[in-house]
Amino acid sequence: MSLQLLVILVPVLFGLMGFALDFGRLYLIRGELNQAANASALAAAAQLAGTATAADTNITNAAQQAINPTNGNMYNFGGTVIPSVSVNCFSTLADASSNNSGATTDCASTPPVFVQASISVPAPLLFWRLLPGTAQTGTTTVASYAVAGMSSPLCTGCGIVPFGVLAPDASGADTVNWGFVQNSLYTFYYSCSGTAPTVLAGAAVPYVILNRVDPNFDESDQMFRQGAQGIQGAATTTTNPNACLANTTTPFSCVNIGDIEQLPASGLANPAACTAVAQGTDVTAALCGVESRLDTSFPTNCISDVTDFDSLSAGFQPDLDPAYYTDYSGYSGNGRRLITVAVLSAMPTDNNASCGTASTVVGFRQFLVNPPADGTTFSPTDPNGRFVALYVGSVAPIAQGWFDSRYAGSCQVNGTVQGPGKVVLHQ
Repeated sequence: MSLQLLVILVPVLFGLMGFALDFGRLYLIRGELNQAANASALAAAAQLAGTATAADTNITNAAQQAINPTNGNMYNFGGTVIPSVSVNCFSTLADASSNNSGATTDCASTPPVFVQASISVPAPLLFWRLLPGTAQTGTTTVASYAVAGMSSPLCTGCGIVPFGVLAPDASGADTVNWGFVQNSLYTFYYSCSGTAPTVLAGAAVPYVILNRVDPNFDESDQMFRQGAQGIQGAATTTTNPNACLANTTTPFSCVNIGDIEQLPASGLANPAACTAVAQGTDVTAALCGVESRLDTSFPTNCISDVTDFDSLSAGFQPDLDPAYYTDYSGYSGNGRRLITVAVLSAMPTDNNASCGTASTVVGFRQFLVNPPADGTTFSPTDPNGRFVALYVGSVAPIAQGWFDSRYAGSCQVNGTVQGPGKVVLHQ
């Protein structure tokens, strides 16, 4: 009788001990996979760039990099490498969340696109491996997936380049493209007085540099970084330098739709005559940063005008695809050439200390910076600060921002805003 009870109770004991130990381990592993899947989905969605030739490779690479052991995403008490992550794209959040395998779409489809990152790994068992069905491998499969994508259009954009471009449609009737035409070339030139300079390609569009200068640090260095990477958060407690903000608590690195903008208080970016032999040093420094997105053939002015040029330039690599494009669908780079700019209703002519002009931000739109069509290198020392950009609309997410009106009080939310969003985790 005792032997019979032992035969009956041993599996029960193993089962109970499995609940205590194996189930706890599986629960922990599931949590580790959840974190890894979240990281992979967010990293992959950040690479949504709206081009078929670039999307699959960049999205997959980003997802795989997120589970690289050096990033800490491992499982089984952080001791086992996650072998791979599977990435699929969907056009609806419902299909992505329900894992509807029959509804996948091209990752370069017109937004919205939702990226699903799936991870499945063998999890080791201790006591449960002695039970029928698990003895052969001693493992069971644990899986997790996460969904990320672009949010609703932002009212406050952060980390964008501090360029304000003039809306071709000043009437405000076109709130989708503000007069820009998809896949059309534009010659950006620094705003100036007099007859506009000769275009390099397409139509002429003036731009200015917005005031996001931290007075505690070197201005030329900031201009280079902002051209190369976008506006970064201030390293001090310095408030947003734009004194025309409706909400003075707006973070340093952000721009609000509906706000009036200023030029840098130093005057180093004030528009000059269109016939001037050179633009202000802020313009050159910022364009040196833009050049880092295309190549590293910097002119001597970049080296001399940017205080810490050597150390700063070493941190920025050119785009993987440096070709000249007139159709965005052919672009196959990593997004370095994509810039998000503020679209203004009018051009400021000075630092606008009175906040009395109509230089209001009406939206955010994106352009692909082009190299010169003749095969020469980008010129940050052009007398009119000219460069060619291809209008692409709102194809890629912005690094950060808000899609409500906490800072941009005059921004119309609830679906009336057009433009890029940011990467958000949906599940």
